This record gives sequence, C-alpha cells and structure tokens, in this order.
Amino acid sequence: MNKFRAAVEKNIERLEEYVPVVERVHGGTHPEFYDVRRVFDRMNGKIKEAEKNKPELDGEFKELREITDNYKIPQDTCETYEAVYEMIEEIDKAYRS
Repeated sequence: MNKFRAAVEKNIERLEEYVPVVERVHGGTHPEFYDVRRVFDRMNGKIKEAEKNKPELDGEFKELREITDNYKIPQDTCETYEAVYEMIEEIDKAYRS
C-alpha cells in the first residue's frame, strides 16, 4: 500500500468525526476553519470516489496550506483542533511523497 493510502486509512475516520466538531466549537473565533471544513469535505469526496486509486488533490492541499498557514495551530484551540491539523498534514505529506 502506498504512503498516501496508508495515511488516509489511518486518519480519515477520525477526521470525519473531528472536523465537524472543531468547526462547531471553534468556527466562531476561527472563521478560517469553515474553509478548512469546506476543502476537507471536497477532498474527502474525491478520496472516496477514487477508491483505491490516488485522487487529484494538489489544489485542495495547496488551499489547505494557505488557509492554515502551513498547518500552524492557533494558540487558543483544543487538542482536537491540533489533531485535525496534524492528521491533514500527515495525509498531505504522504500525498506529496
């Protein structure tokens, strides 16, 4: 299995659970997370459509790196917010390797 698929399988279920929670809890003070959710949902749809193939996600990861300032975790957030950025970054790095 390639690195990208391994990273997806390791993280996607938790991301599907955590992203909506972080959006609900932190979206008011971190409106950029609404964009993270939008891009994540689009990316996740492409991953599911591709099944075992590698989907075209260059644009989504580029957009996420811009939105998050290269996955920089805001000071006033919780461990779940931090975990979301770390998991997405892990998938991003695996995608580019």
